[in-house]
Amino acid sequence: MKVLAFAASNSENSINQKLAAYTASLITDAEVELLDINDYEMPIYSIQREVKLGKPQQALDFYDKITEADAIIISFAEHNGSYTAAYKNLFDWTSRIDMKVYQDTPMLMLATSPGPSGAASVLTSASGSATYFAADVKGELSVPNFFDVFDIVTNKVVNKQLQASLIALVGKLGK
Repeated sequence: MKVLAFAASNSENSINQKLAAYTASLITDAEVELLDINDYEMPIYSIQREVKLGKPQQALDFYDKITEADAIIISFAEHNGSYTAAYKNLFDWTSRIDMKVYQDTPMLMLATSPGPSGAASVLTSASGSATYFAADVKGELSVPNFFDVFDIVTNKVVNKQLQASLIALVGKLGK
C-alpha cells in the first residue's frame, strides 16, 4: 500500500506533520511518502491568476501525488478556527484541476493543537466538506494537548488511549 501523509500546515516545526508521520508509521507493509506542502507553494489563487498562469505545475504535481496514493493521511493545523492559508491555497488550485481532489482515495483526517480544542473546528470543517471533493474518509481524530500525549524527542505517542485510537484508525484504511 502506498500512503501519502502530510500536514495541512506550512510550519517548519509542524506538530501536525509529526502526527501524520507517526500515524503513517503505524501501517504495516506500507510505502509511506511524507509530503511537505511548502514544496507546493503558489501565488494566492484567483480566477484572474488562473487565466493568466494556467494550472501551476505545483498543483498538477500535488494532484498526481494523490492519484498515486492508495491511502492518504492528512493532519490539519488550525488557524483562527479554519484551514491554514497555505493549505487552502494549495487545495483551491488543485480543485481547479478536478473538483474531486481526493479521487475517492481512502483517507484519515486528523488534527492537533497544543491546547484543549485539538483543532476540532478545522477537522469538523474538513470532514463536513470531504464528500464534495471525493474523499473516502475512513476515520477522523482530533488530538488535544499535543505536547502532553506526544514525545517530540522520540517522535512517539506516549498516551496509551491515543495510541489505541490511532491503531484502530489505521486499521480502517485497508477496509
